Amino acid sequence: MPSAFVAGTTAPPIASLININQPGSAAATTSANTLGPNDFLQLLTTELQNQDPTQPTDPTQSVTQLAQMSQLQYQQQLSSAFQSFQSNFGVMQAASLIGKSATVNTGTSSTGSNSSTVTGTISSIEVQGGQPFFTLVGSNGQTITDGNGNPLLFSTTQIVGLGSASSSSSTNGANVGATPRI
Repeated sequence: MPSAFVAGTTAPPIASLININQPGSAAATTSANTLGPNDFLQLLTTELQNQDPTQPTDPTQSVTQLAQMSQLQYQQQLSSAFQSFQSNFGVMQAASLIGKSATVNTGTSSTGSNSSTVTGTISSIEVQGGQPFFTLVGSNGQTITDGNGNPLLFSTTQIVGLGSASSSSSTNGANVGATPRI
């Protein structure tokens, strides 16, 4: 029996039991501040190996803790799967807009006001960080670009109006094909 469990003494802190029988000082699969399912099982095993046989722990506690860890892991997997679904759905929605006329809020205006719109035909979709962005082609057939000649990428949240490609490509005061300054 380990000396830490002699009557009248206290058990060592749980932190001292983590990775007690492992080579190296840190767990390979988790960061220093996070415990995962493998860490939980390791702690449970260490606890069972070092428990006082005269005062065994309640086995239902361990089972309850294991069930809670399993539930947490399932929720994390579900959350990750939902985020992936959300991203894929957004990309599919954006892809369905290719060929449609769109009016987007650029957020800037050369007159100093806070808002300006540009209208064009959605020509391509680009995914960055799981979020879809699209490029517009103006009525002159040229991709709308920034001051450096790079195609402007617009978010679907910037759309203020949609139409079919056969509709007029009026800009309602904005210069389509001109280089918006953002």
